[in-house]
Amino acid sequence: VQLVESGGGLVQAGGSLRLSCVASGIIFSIDTMGWYRQAPGKQRELGATITGGGSTNYASSVKGRFTISRDNGKNAVYLNMGSVRPEDTAVYYCHSHGTGSWGRGTQVTVSS
Repeated sequence: VQLVESGGGLVQAGGSLRLSCVASGIIFSIDTMGWYRQAPGKQRELGATITGGGSTNYASSVKGRFTISRDNGKNAVYLNMGSVRPEDTAVYYCHSHGTGSWGRGTQVTVSS
C-alpha cells in the first residue's frame, strides 16, 4: 500500500490550497479515505472523510471551508482548502480506513 500526498506549501490567511493523494495497492473505489492533520505539539486530528460512494464527513473546525472529493478512476482523493487560517497550519496526512495505511504527509503553513 502506498499513499502519496502533494500540494502542500505556504499560503496567506484567507487563501486557498488543494491537496492531492494518490493511492496504490488498495481497492480504492470501496475504501473510505480521509485527510487528517497534526499541528506542532498536538495530536493528529480528523479533517474530513469520504466513503467510496461519496458520502462526506467534516470536522467542525473545517466544515464550510474545506471540501473533500475523490476520483475513483485515478485512485485519488483531494482536499480543497478555502478561507484558510493560521490555525490550519499542520502536516496533512492521507489515510486509508480499509487498510489503516497512512501517507507521509504534506506540510501546510498559513501565514497571517
